[in-house]
Amino acid sequence: MRVDNSAGNAAEVFAAFLKLGLTSFGGPVAHLGYFRAEFVERRKWLSESSYADLVALCQFLPGPASSQVGIAIGLSRGGYLGALAAWTAFTLPSAIILVLFAYGLTAAGNGYGGGWLHGLKVAAVAVVATAILGMARTLAPDRERATLAIAAMVIAFAVPSAWGQIAAILLGAAVGMLRLRTALPADQAVLPLPVGRTTGVIALSIFAVLLVALPLLASLTGNSSLRLFDTFYRVGSLVFGGGHVVLPLLQAQVVTPGWVTNESFLAGYGLAQAVPGPLFTFAAYLGAVMAPPPNGVAGAAIALVALLLPGMLLVYGMLPFWDVLRTRPAAQAAMRGTNAAVVGILGAALYNPVWTSAVLTQHDFALALGGFLLLTVWKLPPWIVVALLAAAGTLSGLV
Repeated sequence: MRVDNSAGNAAEVFAAFLKLGLTSFGGPVAHLGYFRAEFVERRKWLSESSYADLVALCQFLPGPASSQVGIAIGLSRGGYLGALAAWTAFTLPSAIILVLFAYGLTAAGNGYGGGWLHGLKVAAVAVVATAILGMARTLAPDRERATLAIAAMVIAFAVPSAWGQIAAILLGAAVGMLRLRTALPADQAVLPLPVGRTTGVIALSIFAVLLVALPLLASLTGNSSLRLFDTFYRVGSLVFGGGHVVLPLLQAQVVTPGWVTNESFLAGYGLAQAVPGPLFTFAAYLGAVMAPPPNGVAGAAIALVALLLPGMLLVYGMLPFWDVLRTRPAAQAAMRGTNAAVVGILGAALYNPVWTSAVLTQHDFALALGGFLLLTVWKLPPWIVVALLAAAGTLSGLV
């Protein structure tokens, strides 16, 4: 396939990604399919092998894989301004929708639309269950990884906090290095992104310094904006496995301390399935709807940037070193173990808080099962299933 090597610019990148930000429903796996169709097949900005290698890199790193791939594509086409343009255009549409929803939910309160809000919570059950099934098939397909996923679930239940989830991820990495080594793929294509090693080291250093310094500064100063930024930055630094895995980490950080009610959390998460673009824009909703300031637009901006910044820094930091790291069997094995642990963490989140707060009656169970079948058997897009269950919740509330 002939690749278009002509010089690009940030405006061109912004226009291409804005179209995807407005139309790419279906979650991170679907987004990667849209990217391939748009930038490999139609625009020919990348070769098939180069695109596959970018996807492999971004799946190796914590953070939102689809957004990270988009940043890398923008970087290859329009430099650092192109990377910023890709991130902005792909992220803003869904972030704006979710912030507007947060304002509407706050203004309406619990006395209006309770039925459809409960329908959104039931929809979250179906969506998360479908995500777990798909992830288990690919990330825990054998006895060793399935056992590791169950062990991670037990840890998440035993230590119901971010520390339990971190422990499960570390266990997965350790077991992976010991038990999950396999032969490396023969294809060792070179990434088409000549980011210098100096730039990579700087980006990785900023990532590490922020990870260590932010909690210390937030504790010393007591600044609420800094505390909010630190919370979402730490979550963004630990999310392996895609957008749905952000659910348990964020729930532990914003619901447990009382920043956001569990009802508002799950209602926003349900709606996030029905909008295009990256699922990580759920952070903008949480920043806007939370009780302690900063909230509103300021809180949304802080939470969104903080959650996505680690993934961006890691992309810049790892690009110069990926061609060496991907040949290391230990690194690949650790990632396989981490991915299996992520399945277990998400399984624990499916029960609590998703199931326990949404499925309260036999009717709720029937709706959740129906949504699951629509997603897995009938293959309906998630946004349609979310809309149907919200409507069903409204009808049940009127009866």
